[in-house]
Amino acid sequence: MVTTTPRVLVLGAGRIGSVIAADLAAGGDLEVAVADRERAALESATKRVHESSGLEIVPVEADLSDPAAVGRLVAPFDVVAGAVSSDAGFAVMQAVAGAGTPYCDVSFMPEDARDLDDAARASGATVVFDCGVAPGMSNVLAARTFGMFDTCRSIAIYVGGLPEKPFPPFFYKAAFDPRDVLEEYTRPARLVEDGIVVVREALSDPEAVHVDGVGTLEAFNTDGLRSLAALPVPFMREKTLRHPGHREVMAAMAAAGFFGKEPVSVGSAAVRPFDVAAELLAARWTYAPGEADLTVMRVVVDGIKGGAQAAITWELVDRYDPETATTSMARTTAYPCSSVVRMLVDGSFDEPGVHPTERLAGDSRLFDRLMGDLEARGVVFTMEESTVPAGPRH
Repeated sequence: MVTTTPRVLVLGAGRIGSVIAADLAAGGDLEVAVADRERAALESATKRVHESSGLEIVPVEADLSDPAAVGRLVAPFDVVAGAVSSDAGFAVMQAVAGAGTPYCDVSFMPEDARDLDDAARASGATVVFDCGVAPGMSNVLAARTFGMFDTCRSIAIYVGGLPEKPFPPFFYKAAFDPRDVLEEYTRPARLVEDGIVVVREALSDPEAVHVDGVGTLEAFNTDGLRSLAALPVPFMREKTLRHPGHREVMAAMAAAGFFGKEPVSVGSAAVRPFDVAAELLAARWTYAPGEADLTVMRVVVDGIKGGAQAAITWELVDRYDPETATTSMARTTAYPCSSVVRMLVDGSFDEPGVHPTERLAGDSRLFDRLMGDLEARGVVFTMEESTVPAGPRH
């Protein structure tokens, strides 16, 4: 009997896409290709895979901003992983779903991916979106824990990617596209209060959060609940974690208009402040080779469990891997995606339509496999259950 090696295409050869490709190639049982319009990014991704596993991937120069080209590109592949920027995410997903190809995506797109559900069902494509660390694992853990309660009262998510050693004036560096970082700081944040979705400004409601082994961080509102807002939970919020001092600088820049997306006249040119800020900050937020980062996540769910008041807390503190020179943010974002890609490859999850990553939380077999894949790669979430005092949330 002749068997064919499954073919997987990764769209985007940047800091996240290259690690997805390396992890998929490491097993030696998949033919992996990576597409990007930047030749330097493709060369870097190919080098990363070869150095980590001794294996080769196929580099493909392609303009991923052209939906028609994306549709043609993905046609020969069995499964596709998406690691493009947020502004391109929806159009790319639409092209892949229209082609009928299974797809797993990590882009932080502003659009609602579920709007493509009918198209995916019509083509037979299984699409999983928001499959990174947050949104992604934050959604999975929140939804999984929600199902453990008789009545769930609140879900609070705190998550951030941080430099191990912060320096002024920003106390921050970005392990992924700075444009997507600024999206976190500009998109209105949706929260759930008394069962109603409410909107707060990004960067608002700062609070101190202590994390053992890291110290005291500052949390503020960002739009990270996304599809989780559909859960029947009266109080839900997601906040981004940063070293103290960063939020104040970003809030001042936002107030001054540096993140505006409407063009302004500068001499004879019209420029968007957002684009200028992203370009300037990219140089200042770039990690030096070997510079360590870390990822912190805390998901707290409380309510009535077994007839008594209870709270369950999941926590992750993940650090840069010096052996593979892989940032923590890349590890924690890429590995959930590569795990789900393998589920799509072997048919473990094959339901046509567009699904948020928390869809996997309801299937113990898929949840256990996802958590096991992450643990095998050193990304370990701990869970603690405790009692909490009854009373209203605020």
